[in-house]
Amino acid sequence: MIPMKLAGWGAYRPERVKTSEELDARFGQPAGWTEGQFGIRARHVANPNETSSMMAAAAAQAALARAGWGDTAFDVLIGGCGVMEQPIPSTAALVQDRLGLGRSGIAAFDVNQTCLSFLTALDIAAMGIATGRWRRALVFSSDIASAGLDPSQPKTMSIFGDGAAALAVEVASGGPAGLLASHFVTNGADHALARLRAGGTRMRVEEGYDALVAGSRFEMDAFGIFKAAARCLPAVLARVLADAGCTIDDIDTVVCHQASAPGVEHVRRLFEPRPERVIDIFAHTGNQIAASIPTVLAHGLESGRIAPGSTVLMLGTAAGISAGAMVLRV
Repeated sequence: MIPMKLAGWGAYRPERVKTSEELDARFGQPAGWTEGQFGIRARHVANPNETSSMMAAAAAQAALARAGWGDTAFDVLIGGCGVMEQPIPSTAALVQDRLGLGRSGIAAFDVNQTCLSFLTALDIAAMGIATGRWRRALVFSSDIASAGLDPSQPKTMSIFGDGAAALAVEVASGGPAGLLASHFVTNGADHALARLRAGGTRMRVEEGYDALVAGSRFEMDAFGIFKAAARCLPAVLARVLADAGCTIDDIDTVVCHQASAPGVEHVRRLFEPRPERVIDIFAHTGNQIAASIPTVLAHGLESGRIAPGSTVLMLGTAAGISAGAMVLRV
């Protein structure tokens, strides 16, 4: 076990709320169609001033305040966004500056594993703590899914939401708190099931405006992703529980990626006969890409669903196709 405790947490949801009724009207459907089809009642959509770094900084400030840390009382800032604010420099550098730490020298960098980026960033923070490189780490995810949605696609326009969350973690000096195990897998053969082609080096300006616009729209084979994820999760779950020395009955609370209503329901079935252990806030947040898992974690901590001393399983899937899980004692 890596002795590590959750010192503070914070989440940010954009000011604007888009309801399912608005989407019903947009797509010329009767009232209740969007909720019935996709299990979504409302989700938050970022305004132009609510950038990824702005939302992340707000969540990070809340986490720092709850932890009681001073402005520079941490060693590293790790960003785990599904989609960066811009290719260069890192979103973490932008957040560092927004926190008023732009000349602090605190190490700041991004990691990316799409929807699993937060878990990957937290795993890296834990490894840094385990090796003695860092004593305190601030980890965040912030995603604006609405920036890359195809307005002609009801499913993606309905299920994705925007938001940010952050976690302050530090060395645990005593007690049971810590990271018990983590496990990640990737099957790159399924990489085309979910992709965003523009924003990197794949698509060039000389290809023309129309090509860049098309490449900037998120593409998803929803059924293909569901099948690929369903194949991955059981083995990942079994491996992480074995590495943690736990059984599925030892898990008190499950924090899962809110990929879709069927996706969360699939996770609930994995935890029968006590599916109520799985926190489900999808209907009011939608799929927030990488910000999804830490938003659920913050909700669980804030609401008391996650109690001190309990064992928490975090798990999810991502484009790639990847799957990952972590077992924490909080």
